[in-house]
Amino acid sequence: MQNGYSENITPANNNNQSSAPTIIQTDVGAKDGQNKCPKCGSTDISLNVNTGKLRCNFCRHEFEPEKLDNMQQDLSQLQGQVMGSGATDIVADTKDIMTFKCSSCGAEVVIDTSSSTQARCHWCRNTLSVNQKIPNGSIPDVVLPFGISKDVAKAEIEKFVGKRKFFAHPKFRQEFTTENIMGVYLPYMVVDANAHVNLVGNGEHLTRTYYRGSGDNRKTYYDADLYHVEREFDLVIQGLTVESSADKLNNSSANATNNVINAIMPFDLENCVKFNANYLKGYTSEKRDTNIDQLRSLVDKQSKDIAKFSANDTLEKYDRGVAWSNEQLNVKGQQWKSAYLPVWLYSYLQVSGSKKVLHYVAVNARTKETMGSVPIHIPKLLGISFLVEILGILAMLFVDFDYNWAFLLAGFIYFFVMLTRYRNSNARHKYETETKTNITNLRKVDKFIRAETGLTSSKISGANNTSISGQGLGSQLLNSLVEDNPVASLVKEVTEQKGGK
Repeated sequence: MQNGYSENITPANNNNQSSAPTIIQTDVGAKDGQNKCPKCGSTDISLNVNTGKLRCNFCRHEFEPEKLDNMQQDLSQLQGQVMGSGATDIVADTKDIMTFKCSSCGAEVVIDTSSSTQARCHWCRNTLSVNQKIPNGSIPDVVLPFGISKDVAKAEIEKFVGKRKFFAHPKFRQEFTTENIMGVYLPYMVVDANAHVNLVGNGEHLTRTYYRGSGDNRKTYYDADLYHVEREFDLVIQGLTVESSADKLNNSSANATNNVINAIMPFDLENCVKFNANYLKGYTSEKRDTNIDQLRSLVDKQSKDIAKFSANDTLEKYDRGVAWSNEQLNVKGQQWKSAYLPVWLYSYLQVSGSKKVLHYVAVNARTKETMGSVPIHIPKLLGISFLVEILGILAMLFVDFDYNWAFLLAGFIYFFVMLTRYRNSNARHKYETETKTNITNLRKVDKFIRAETGLTSSKISGANNTSISGQGLGSQLLNSLVEDNPVASLVKEVTEQKGGK
């Protein structure tokens, strides 16, 4: 406990920490790309993005997707650690370079399974049985098929970049083309949880706002009612999703704008199907390289954030915020699934001297949610910002306004807004509100303590009911600046109005 504040996350199986996790074999009967069309016997099968079904390219017959039905379905009954076989630890000593003998024509094909999870015979185009050979844990439990075509993704990327061409770097404008976008299945871990939550703290309800003094000495004061607040409930978290590629998980990387890939979540995970290598045909895929133990800390933090935000719907009365002094999350059960989720990806490598930055524009291949980073021409932005600053100074001199000193910030605000709009360095998946949850057995305590007068802050001291811990330090800092600073809040509002996505 520190300054009267404590938090606790109790893991699943807390009564027996040595209990082994329950592993569900999700690959029983899994198709590896060798399966044939039930109508004509052809092995030339691929995904029809318009229907989400597998289609025989010879006779055009379509297959119904196979759902994964052997994992725990009633999450309120989830107990202990449960994981799909695709989420188990990757076997590090399995050789990545492997030779496959084509069962159709007998040719031998060499594939590097460290970078690919599918292969075709280059002679007869028959799909090889890769997932019988590559390392344990590399084949996912489920896959979410592509739902939008390349042409639709190209249009979304062109629209996104088109809104940002004015300050885009000249070399980028010259070289930009959507012809090289790629459909990629990226690896994720999908986590369900059954938990019990207990939150204790104080909340304040605003009763009056008033002013004292005049001119430069004018100050704002607040009166509020202080309450002791408790919230206790059972919570089901469904489909908490985190990247399971170490490279893409690093959202604060200075060399790649990975955060924009994170920002296109969430996915419609309820439409995931049992893994079948035929869904990968025509697309590339990236193998996961992290295990559950490496992701557990992040998942625990995000789960606690989700629990805290789930309680906010019951705290509408406390418009000055709630300061939780004790946060407890007892995880009774947790279920992990490895998933391939579809992304259309445009990338551009910006080289400036010895510095290289890989910019991405990513499209969620299910929802069309688009986020990206466009290389910006800083000299041009500085020049326009300087002109805006001059106009701001003139406005300060000639416009009669109580806060005309704010015009002095015009150039700086413009620079910040444009930089944010082009780079989107603070874009992220808002897992704390976008993850599906269900609250049951809610117990509420709201006990009046006293009326407070003459308060100088607009928020209760120590307000933390809207703070998060499951993201990078840089993003947390920028978020706090935007939330707490009036000027930065104005910048955020202007950015959103300009269509910051």
